[in-house]
Amino acid sequence: CTVSDSGIGIAPEDQKHIFDRFWRADKVRSLGAGGAGLGLSIARWIVERHQGTIEVRSEVGKGTTLTLKLPTIHVSRQEE
Repeated sequence: CTVSDSGIGIAPEDQKHIFDRFWRADKVRSLGAGGAGLGLSIARWIVERHQGTIEVRSEVGKGTTLTLKLPTIHVSRQEE
C-alpha cells in the first residue's frame, strides 16, 4: 500500500524521527493542528506486529510517500 501527498515534505534530517512517539518536526505549527505525534508510531507498531515494513520517501517542497508492505499468507484448502 502506498500513500502519497504533495505537501511540504520532510527534511532528510527529520525523516529518521518520524516514527518516534510524540515527535513532530514543527512543534509550533503542529500545536494548532492538534496532533500528538503518535500516528506514524502506531502505524509502524501495527505493521511490524504483522511482520511487515513501512518506509518513507520525501522531498522538501514536493511531498511525501509512505510505503507499507505486509506479507501474504497462502492458505491451502483440503478437500473433504
